[in-house]
Amino acid sequence: MSRFRPATWLLALPMLLLALATIYPLLFTVNVAMKTRRDYVLDRFALADTLRGANLTTAWTSVGMGRYLANSLLVVTSAVLLLLLLGSMAGFALSRLRFRGSTVLYLACLAGLFVPFQVIMVPLARIMADTGLIDTYPGLILVYVAQFLPFTVFLMTGYYRTVPQEVIDAARIDGNSVYGVYRRIMLPLGTPALLSVGILNALFCWNDVLMSLVMMPSADHRTLMVGVTSLRGQYSDDIPTFASGVLIAALPVLVVYLFLQRQIADGVAAGSTKG
Repeated sequence: MSRFRPATWLLALPMLLLALATIYPLLFTVNVAMKTRRDYVLDRFALADTLRGANLTTAWTSVGMGRYLANSLLVVTSAVLLLLLLGSMAGFALSRLRFRGSTVLYLACLAGLFVPFQVIMVPLARIMADTGLIDTYPGLILVYVAQFLPFTVFLMTGYYRTVPQEVIDAARIDGNSVYGVYRRIMLPLGTPALLSVGILNALFCWNDVLMSLVMMPSADHRTLMVGVTSLRGQYSDDIPTFASGVLIAALPVLVVYLFLQRQIADGVAAGSTKG
């Protein structure tokens, strides 16, 4: 009590309310997933009497969520690897190489951050259909790369600008080419930023529903998040099973966040400073 500071409590109280507002939907979903359909209809806000795993089993087997999980792992892993490769190369070039039009190219990449997918959804779907990439894994991977590459380039460019120029000059004096500087110096130094950006992009791709739904209309090629939506149909009121599917889809994201939350926070600030 001797260290009581009103200003501290004034800052802590809104953060506490924000934390409660964030965690309550998760707790509510877990509680609903543990109920029977009858219990949910009688009182959706009451606490579940016992812990039941039957709803989780039903959600996993009824719509083939194992296949959807494999689809998500394939698409997200491929997209993130491409984003890291292209984003790190572009970030190195835009931050350290001087060539005509570099500033315009960088500004064009930044402009891509302000274009929502809904604006380009219809023409992009037509282009993908004309090129035969609709309802294919490469098509969705390319869409993810195109959508999240400006964000990756922005963060990697800002991070590479913090590397002292003397390090690059020393590498060039030692006989390294531009590619050698990138592979032997910049890529290892950029490992923390690459890890942070990779985690953020993986979360973006994993949680996506709209792009996957537009580009993957076939049921066999659905990703996990889209597959969860099939548990809730027009004539289906099995909300506990639907909540169980939401938990299954959210579990990998929760695990990643719990173990890598520091890297996620660092990734948000990776391109915000310039040394």
